[in-house]
Amino acid sequence: MLSRPSRRSRALARLLPCVVLLFVAVAAAGLPATVTARAQKAIVVSLGQQAMWAYKGDTVVMSSYVSTGRAGFETPLGTYSILSKLPSQTMEGVIGGEYYNVPDVPDVMYFTKYGHALHGTYWHNNFGAPMSHGCVNLPLDVAEWLYGWAPVGTPVFVVP
Repeated sequence: MLSRPSRRSRALARLLPCVVLLFVAVAAAGLPATVTARAQKAIVVSLGQQAMWAYKGDTVVMSSYVSTGRAGFETPLGTYSILSKLPSQTMEGVIGGEYYNVPDVPDVMYFTKYGHALHGTYWHNNFGAPMSHGCVNLPLDVAEWLYGWAPVGTPVFVVP
């Protein structure tokens, strides 16, 4: 799905499974088996590569280009988890003085309490470039798959 990565990208890609496994191991320590099984899934979003990887254990099960927050509306770096999911939502508001109203946004998965979400995007196809007000814009087919695959509580790592 993705074009040939640079040497730095390949090095980062080799490290990502280790980072994911470390976070999953820390998260799973001392937790009940049902939580441990769910914690084997993780989503990694790279702002620099404008890409997303879904991991099951140390295996990438889905990857895609994404569009994260553009200048002034950056997607926040950090470790999160999916807090809530909505099959569809009209997103409306004012951020940084800019009004937006986007009806029927599909497959919404909030990962911060400030409104940052992974979601389907029908209003552009410019994946691989920052485009959003801070959310992680996904191609429609990827969003639909991810929504069905990732339960609430799935770790989300937003990396540089």
